[in-house]
Amino acid sequence: MRTFVPSKYIPMSKRYTITAALPYTNGPIHIGHLAGVYVPADIYSRYLRLTGNDVAFICGSDEHGVPITIKAKNEGVSPQDIVDKYNAIIKQSFEEFGISFDNYSRTSAKIHHETASEFFKILYDKGEFIEETTEQLFDEKANQFLADRFVTGTCPKCGNEEAYGDQCEKCGTSLNATDLINPKSALTGNVPTLKQTKHWFLPLDKHEAFLREWILEGHKNDWKPNVYGQVKSWIDDGLRPRAVTRDLDWGIPVPVEGAEGKVLYVWFDAPIGYISSTKEWAAREGKNWELYWKDKDTKLIHFIGKDNIVFHCIIFPAMLKAEGSYILPENVPANEFLNLEGNKLSTSKNWAVWLPEYLLDFPNQQDVLRYTLTASAPEAKDNDFTWKDFQARNNNELVAIFGNFINRVIVLTNKYYNGIVPKPNEFSPIDLDTLAEVKAFPKIISNSIERYRFREAQQELMNLARLGNKYLADEEPWKVIKVNEARVQTILYVALQISSALATLSEPFLPFTSNKLKNILNVTSSAVKMSWNDISVKEILLPSGHQITEAELLFSKIEDETIQKQLDKLIASKKANEAASKTVEPQKETITFDDFTKLDIRVGTILEAEKMPKAKKLLVLKVDTGIDVRTIVSGIAESFTPEEVVGKRVTVLVNLAPRELRGVESQGMILMTENQEGKLVFVNPDDATVANGLHIS
Repeated sequence: MRTFVPSKYIPMSKRYTITAALPYTNGPIHIGHLAGVYVPADIYSRYLRLTGNDVAFICGSDEHGVPITIKAKNEGVSPQDIVDKYNAIIKQSFEEFGISFDNYSRTSAKIHHETASEFFKILYDKGEFIEETTEQLFDEKANQFLADRFVTGTCPKCGNEEAYGDQCEKCGTSLNATDLINPKSALTGNVPTLKQTKHWFLPLDKHEAFLREWILEGHKNDWKPNVYGQVKSWIDDGLRPRAVTRDLDWGIPVPVEGAEGKVLYVWFDAPIGYISSTKEWAAREGKNWELYWKDKDTKLIHFIGKDNIVFHCIIFPAMLKAEGSYILPENVPANEFLNLEGNKLSTSKNWAVWLPEYLLDFPNQQDVLRYTLTASAPEAKDNDFTWKDFQARNNNELVAIFGNFINRVIVLTNKYYNGIVPKPNEFSPIDLDTLAEVKAFPKIISNSIERYRFREAQQELMNLARLGNKYLADEEPWKVIKVNEARVQTILYVALQISSALATLSEPFLPFTSNKLKNILNVTSSAVKMSWNDISVKEILLPSGHQITEAELLFSKIEDETIQKQLDKLIASKKANEAASKTVEPQKETITFDDFTKLDIRVGTILEAEKMPKAKKLLVLKVDTGIDVRTIVSGIAESFTPEEVVGKRVTVLVNLAPRELRGVESQGMILMTENQEGKLVFVNPDDATVANGLHIS
């Protein structure tokens, strides 16, 4: 009887603090959140626990963001009502979906208010802040300063006309509200004015040398290219002081004199939520929270989406460094964005797959979504989720490969041996090669997980299931039983060793499936319980004579009708959005005749047109206005080619103040409207005999 030599791969035990981005409590969790942050963070945390590490997996609700106050105003309730409602929904969804947080807290908790206030006070007392009186955007009608998402406008970097006062979600640029072109209040629609107010700033420029050395030199080779590239661009552009306070009535009050009516800026407050959540967990579990945040032997890892890279790689580390006693993150494996059926996820347009709805529509199928989101994870670039791919992943991979292998092994073991693991006879070369391959998988999967390549790691798990399927197909125990029963004992013994390995190695990716398979194999007792490292070093994973249970399907086929219902739901959302976009806007505020006469509107002709480089929407036009030939930048490139508009007679607002767009000064505005189909059309003078330059009245 030949024997095999097991691998001696055993990872060293370490202490880890794993954080997942705090979700805003202004709505439920959707698949974009799951794919970008929570599924990869859960895979990593489960893996670390399975390999014997000390893990604190930390999260909580971010309850002080401006979107929460906007939602509260829109619904006519208090911000506390909003956060209480969605904190409960989010927390329950995470629990039902199997995200294995060690602690899920909330930033409205007393311990967080105390922790954030204390952190601010330490930096304040150390002189780490700059106190400045600056001009900020103010909505006279609402009698309120417009922080962050209370204001929208055009991004000065990419021309996106729907940028927020803190960030452009199209190009990812971090902004101040006063950076926006043509700002508008999200509260009233008013054009804001500038008003003086006092705030405290964290001087990021003071920490630039440290950040450059720590990130650009220290993490060049181990941080993901998308993370490193964004951070490098930000640092190379020059760091500037960043406000840590806001004029709001919802949040943590600034704990110093002279700060009445001001709260801690949410991106100062929110990451401290990781610390306060750890404190909450440690107090409950009888642990020392400082070991997880201040001990140099602890590894701190932040899981976030790409829109949070700057805050977790520059601002929060600068805060921790300024405080002086905290460790810094070892890695920030941020993902890109997940799209849905070819379009960007949008909560406002209900273009999303919401986790609570998924859990209702697909009961006991959490792992199918986890598997699909991991398989299509936007690890290096934006990726797309489609319901057809979801169906194919389930039917062609989970059912046909993983589930099929396990079902055949369990059915045959019960049929031939009454569910008792048979004693193997002499191993053939294929048996020994197969068992040796099984023992190599923990290291293979570990190598991928530890490099944050979760798609690759999950694929390797499926390769183990493929190995099992191929082994059974090649050895054909259902045929061999008729001529060599002793050989079948060995075949099923080997197949059950593969099954046992799958039960453990699948846990980070498919926790519900792993638990079900462990119950089928009857390996939940301590006598036969298997660790990740055991698979590499133990000669026997499932001993002869061990009793397994009856077969149970791990996965079920998903039919076309089920998928069509989900597609129909999205189609209905799309139609509702299109109908809403065609709604006639109400009349604007009444103006006087004198206001109207200030507008100088003339007939013109487009002489030349070209696309603005690196801009999707913009055309650069040369227009004969009758009084001159001037340059006008117009956002019509998605509706017209340059060739289509040359020679067009147009209506031009000629006395609009010039403004610069992507380095080109625009000296007027072409008047446009939409037809009944929603297509952009020119407001043209009907009479071709009207000369350029004549007023329209």
